[in-house]
Order: sequence, then structure tokens, then C-alpha cells
Amino acid sequence: MTMPLLMPAASATEDLGGIVGFAAKAIDALGEWGVGLFTLVETIFPPIPSEVILPLAGYLARQGDMNLALVFFTSTLGAYLGALLLYWLGARLGLERSIRWLSKVPLMEREDFEKAARWFERHGKPAIFFGRLIPGVRSLISLPAGAEKMNLLSFSIFTLCGSGLWNGLLLGFGALLGTQYKVIEQYSRYLNYAVYAAVAVLAVWVIARAVRRRKSARATSSLN
Repeated sequence: MTMPLLMPAASATEDLGGIVGFAAKAIDALGEWGVGLFTLVETIFPPIPSEVILPLAGYLARQGDMNLALVFFTSTLGAYLGALLLYWLGARLGLERSIRWLSKVPLMEREDFEKAARWFERHGKPAIFFGRLIPGVRSLISLPAGAEKMNLLSFSIFTLCGSGLWNGLLLGFGALLGTQYKVIEQYSRYLNYAVYAAVAVLAVWVIARAVRRRKSARATSSLN
């Protein structure tokens, strides 16, 4: 009598294709602490937004490939450490100098920093909590808080609570999708389309920005 061969269980990442599948495989390979590293980097310089990383991590956790509680801990810790770095930069250099320095980083615009500064000026300390839930403000709100020498304990509490809520929602969304295989496949397909479109728009924007800066530099040199 022939004994059946035991086949290894397929990873949940094999169900996903395209860029989303690549990101899921990277997350699966790096593990829970890799997700924390992603969120730390994304807080300072967003190459891949948390709106993509955390739902995928939640999905993998629901499939048993990752520990959901540890992913929540590492992602919130990473977001806090990134926010703390920006807080320190604002406190050390001041708002104007730190904005001028960070605006030179690719994909970082002065208008984004000024938007975050206005949000903090308008709403005060609660802006640190609610700002974590608003794309475009979530990462940069730490800079004016540091420049204004906001109490570090209050900053830490608001940051951890706001980031924890945001991360929990995204991880929960991914875990919920993990129970619906047809939905996750459709989600993956549409998210791939969105990523492709975002890459195309980003390329056009970078080119247009470079052309605009070159024209501005020429106009300035001609006036001189």
C-alpha cells in the first residue's frame, strides 16, 4: 500500500500577484519586526504607505503566517520612533530650518510641512492624536510639535494612541479580508492597478517638478 506524500502547506502570499504579491512576500520574509521597520521608514519618508503594508500584514497574520499582536506592537513602535526622530529634528533645528532641510529630500514638498504646521497651530496638542489619522499630516505633524517644545510625555501618549488606532484599523481590515479569499483576490487585483497608476502619476509629477525647478532657476539667474 502506497503511503500518501505529505505536501507542505502553501504560503498565503502565493495567492497574491503583481506588486501587491511582491510586497506581501517581502513582508512575510522580513517578519513582524520587518513590518515595524517599514512603518518607521514610512513615518519619515513614505516609499510604501502604511495603507498598503499593514492590511497585507493583517491578512498574513489571519492566515497564520504572522503574529497579529506582535505586528501591532512593532508597527506602533516603528511609527512612534519615526515620529520621535522628527520631533527631535524640529526641536533641534527649529521649524523653518528643518522644513528647509527636509524639503530637499525627494518626494518631500515644503507645502506638506507647512500644512502640518498649520494643523498643529490650529488644533494644538490634540492635533498629534487626530493628525495620525490623516494622510499627509500623519507623519509630519511631529515636526512643529518638536519645534514648539511640546511636552514629550504628552507627545508620546498622543502619538502612541493615534498611531495605535490607525495601525489597528488597517491590520483589522487586512485580517477581515483574510477570511474572504475571493475578496482578497479582488482587493489584490484592484490594489495592483492603483499602485501602477500611482507610479505613473508619481513619475509625471517628478518630471514636472524638475522642469519647474529648472525654469525657476533659469528665471532667477536671468534676473541676476
